[in-house]
Amino acid sequence: MTQLHKSPPTAGLEHFTYDNRIVKYFAYATSLWGLVGMSVGLLAALQMVFPALNITAETTFGRIRPLHTNAAIFAFVGNGIFMGVYYSLQRLLKTRMFSGTLSYLHFYGWQAIILAAALTLPLGITTSKEYAELEWPIDIGIALVWILFGINLFGTIARRRERHLYVAIWFYIATWVTVTVLHIGNSLELPVSLWKSYPLFAGVQDALVQWWYGHNAVAFFLTTPYLGLMYYFLPKAANRPVFSYRLSIIHFWALIFIYIWAGPHHLLYTSLPDWAQSLGTVFSIMLIAPSWGGMLNGLLTLRGAWDKVREDPVLKMMVVAVTAYGMATLEGPLLSLRSVNAISHYTDWTVGHVHVGTLGWNGMLTFGVLYFILPRIFRTPLYSRRLANVHFWMATLGVIFYAVPLYWAGWTQSAMWKQFLPEGILQYGNFLETVDAILPLYALRAFGGSIYLAGVVLMVYNLVRTVRRGKLVANEAAAAPPLSDSPAGHRGEYWHRWIERRPVQLLVGATIVVLIGGLAEIFPMVMVESNVPRIAAVQPYTPLELEGRDLYIREGCNNCHSQMVRPFRSETARYGPYSMSGEFIYDRPHLWGSKRTGPDLHRVGGKYLDSWHFEHLMDPQRTSPGSIMPPYPWLLDRKLDVTDLPAKIRTLQRLGTPYPARYDRRALEDLRRQARDVADGLRESGVDDPELAEKEIVAIIAYLQRLGTDIQPESQGTPQN
Repeated sequence: MTQLHKSPPTAGLEHFTYDNRIVKYFAYATSLWGLVGMSVGLLAALQMVFPALNITAETTFGRIRPLHTNAAIFAFVGNGIFMGVYYSLQRLLKTRMFSGTLSYLHFYGWQAIILAAALTLPLGITTSKEYAELEWPIDIGIALVWILFGINLFGTIARRRERHLYVAIWFYIATWVTVTVLHIGNSLELPVSLWKSYPLFAGVQDALVQWWYGHNAVAFFLTTPYLGLMYYFLPKAANRPVFSYRLSIIHFWALIFIYIWAGPHHLLYTSLPDWAQSLGTVFSIMLIAPSWGGMLNGLLTLRGAWDKVREDPVLKMMVVAVTAYGMATLEGPLLSLRSVNAISHYTDWTVGHVHVGTLGWNGMLTFGVLYFILPRIFRTPLYSRRLANVHFWMATLGVIFYAVPLYWAGWTQSAMWKQFLPEGILQYGNFLETVDAILPLYALRAFGGSIYLAGVVLMVYNLVRTVRRGKLVANEAAAAPPLSDSPAGHRGEYWHRWIERRPVQLLVGATIVVLIGGLAEIFPMVMVESNVPRIAAVQPYTPLELEGRDLYIREGCNNCHSQMVRPFRSETARYGPYSMSGEFIYDRPHLWGSKRTGPDLHRVGGKYLDSWHFEHLMDPQRTSPGSIMPPYPWLLDRKLDVTDLPAKIRTLQRLGTPYPARYDRRALEDLRRQARDVADGLRESGVDDPELAEKEIVAIIAYLQRLGTDIQPESQGTPQN
């Protein structure tokens, strides 16, 4: 770095350089992981149409679906965030990053986490908690790398040459502090072994904490940092100031305060207490105002620049991105209305909604930022504006062909699930009838994903050619006046300028605003015992059932099956009595699910013979012709690993599960006794395997047969395929 002038600060400019190499690294990683994450997503979409593509245990839908979401969110979008932050922060603060060493530790540490996820998730090493599937050693790694990023972020702010913090930096600060709080809160768990843990909370409490995290991971990882990027790159690309400074203030503070309350809208009509559901709905509706305020602030920045928008692929990408943000943030609150949620929840409507945000908002803005940054740091024009424009149309059409069929599929699913005949029985009693009806729409979804992915390939080609004909300016020379020693304001200036000069106060203020909503929701649920009533008949899982539940989690069955019967006539007729919160007090983690590709399983225990479950797991087509569920033959090939069983029992005892004292010493004996009983019954039905009692399939059958049987209702409902 160039030496600072020794003359007084008022004597002239200080010369320094921007670190473009770290920006380049994150840009390359963004492009690479975008290709990987979207390719895995396309495979998952194709598996819904062609189940034969579930080739091995490691490539089944249940295992690669979390791999896709983690790659899209934390690899593609995560690297996109850091690319944009490292580029814009230096220029907004007129200084080089605080520490080059921290920058590169951050980069390589984040890529190591992504690789760890790519290795562990296909192996079935997962917590099953949506958007937080990685096990505890990787959670610790995430925390360490995030802290490094925070030190670098705030260190850079501390050495700035610009007194006022621009709006983009407010969003960066709020992102860092809130993701820190969310990650810690949702990762409270006790390790059993190196790759196994159980969460601190169970059942309803775990569901609330998980969706407090899950919704706000969308808010503070997929939204607030990208709003910061929007506030920097959109005006830069258009060469115009932000439309309204005051609107940006309202947008920022209202958004971070309201967003944190909205998580329970993911749990409407579940066993979560009604007060928590209502809070989620109220604050979700309120979210429309700040969200649309930000969207309008972005679009109105382009007033008078629409001729440029028609010509510039960067601005085209950004306009569609901001529009998709507006659409998603209107639809989200509408989906939190109970009447709408009764239709949408557990259907593909929600999947379509989420992808309008990820493909439209995050994807298109990331593409625009890549097209903006790389030509500038390589000092060369974009290789082909024509190819970039083609990419724009491919991405736009890809989003449409992806989302619209899923909306249609979701409405079809809900209508068919709820339809009754005049005689008062379900018209579509067989769940597979709804699956068959939407398979063509799944094919259209895969087609849209293919178009979108092809556009990404085209973008990568365009960027590679751009990079090859330019030369990286690794240390870009810059100059700026030194920071004034006086933080005093000027008479008549806007009041918010005071906090803009004080990053510590801004950090503290944002933290307080974010914590209010989280504490108001979480504390009553985890501290007030009566919020989760106990049911005497509900007992802990037996050792064999516990091992079977962990296998169910390993195979990702909760990605397709829910375990929550809602209090609707259609659901109680199809599945049995609605679920009660006291039934889940020993469920660590909860497995309520967010999507029904297959039927709900909370009341499946006792509906079928063990032999039916055996045949269904070996080849679903034998018991359910037309099923798109993959077969699981390895469950019969693999012996059940009970090495960690005593440690599991001890860990659950520490968490409050009432196993008898020293039960860890005899749990294995009980497991083998129950396994022999299940195996003997299977042999009577014709299964010929002398070692059957030692196989994984026996454990998972035992778990499935336990579900919903603690409470013995008068009517279990009609068995469904």
